[in-house]
Amino acid sequence: MDFLQELKWRGLVKDCTDFEGLQEKLKGKVTAYCGFDPTADSLHIGHMQQIMLLRRYQQQGHRPIALCGGATGMIGDPRPTSERRLITLDEVAHNVECIKTQLGKFIDFDDDKALLLNNHDWLGELTLLDFLRIYGKHFNVNYMIAKDTISSRLATGISFTEFTYTILQAADWLHLYDKYDCTLQIGGSDQWGNLVSGSDLIRKINGDKAKVFGITSPLITKADGSKFGKSEGKNIWLDPNKTSAYEFYQFWVNVSDAEILPLLKRLSMQSVDAIKLLEQSIIDEPHLRKAQISLAQELTILVHGQIGLDTAVKITQTLFKGDINDLSFEEIKIGLSDMPTTHIDSETTLTDVLLLSKISSSKRDARELIKGNSVAVNGVKITDSEFVVSKNDAYNNEMTIIKKGKKNYFVIKFN
Repeated sequence: MDFLQELKWRGLVKDCTDFEGLQEKLKGKVTAYCGFDPTADSLHIGHMQQIMLLRRYQQQGHRPIALCGGATGMIGDPRPTSERRLITLDEVAHNVECIKTQLGKFIDFDDDKALLLNNHDWLGELTLLDFLRIYGKHFNVNYMIAKDTISSRLATGISFTEFTYTILQAADWLHLYDKYDCTLQIGGSDQWGNLVSGSDLIRKINGDKAKVFGITSPLITKADGSKFGKSEGKNIWLDPNKTSAYEFYQFWVNVSDAEILPLLKRLSMQSVDAIKLLEQSIIDEPHLRKAQISLAQELTILVHGQIGLDTAVKITQTLFKGDINDLSFEEIKIGLSDMPTTHIDSETTLTDVLLLSKISSSKRDARELIKGNSVAVNGVKITDSEFVVSKNDAYNNEMTIIKKGKKNYFVIKFN
């Protein structure tokens, strides 16, 4: 199969303005772009599909453009529900710099093999009259209202600011086409309307000889069908300061068997044959979680480096199979950051700690657990129900770790 057919096999093709034409175009070198709105100071795993797509195009010999929306980010792509909060130019500039660093882990920008641009460099100089005369004249309001991103907001209302977003994005592609011969734009399926607007604008200004292509891929969604987004609750960020290597690694390891194959196809750079072997392992030996571990290792190295992966694997293996005392205090905090936590004021018997932390439902149950050799305190099995949990014995005089059975950890913090 050719490159585009492989993308289709991987589930990375939703809509395309001209699939056969793009297949022919990709036989030569193409410049392709994808935009990233800097509405936060980090990208997250919901962006990874498009980032990896740019990486795929680069590995095929094409030139990717990663476009940071320093201008459009000040407006915001219309959400289905409500207006975005307007952020300041300083916030956007900071976010752009952070995103540039993250994108450099995936794409090789050396020697113009790829370009990293900021649309504020050209849109920031655009006057209102130029916007209306050069671009606005080519957009029919009735046509714009029919687009999903706008029509979904008509009932609740949409500002003129967000209404014009699609025009600015179209202006981006026109600029990239004129200056860098960028003939391909990629994006998530929610960007289809914007891609079509851009291709239409290029054709209207340059004539039918200007042949450009737009292609989208289905959005990566959570198990409940909702998409990953900065406003969708807890996220898995690409910034190591926001999401640790261990948490990042564990996210992929814990993906269900039903969900892992689509993610593996879309996000892994492994060959089709290698993925098919991992697909078979899901059927033959699901308990080994080979597919999940393979994807976790591949993506963690990209985002956190080899050291990050080594740390994530060390914490994982220690918490589930080893001695917690083999970890540093920082590693313990990272590994147990999401575990149930109970605060106590002073030294307390282990029996009462199990009750207070709801590890046990009664004192009788707590005593039976302890005497049954099922409770460890800071890595040491305790069989004395009158054992005292003290701040003096806590890690860094701050935190005591209770382990129930083989896998259940609980954190006790001293006020």
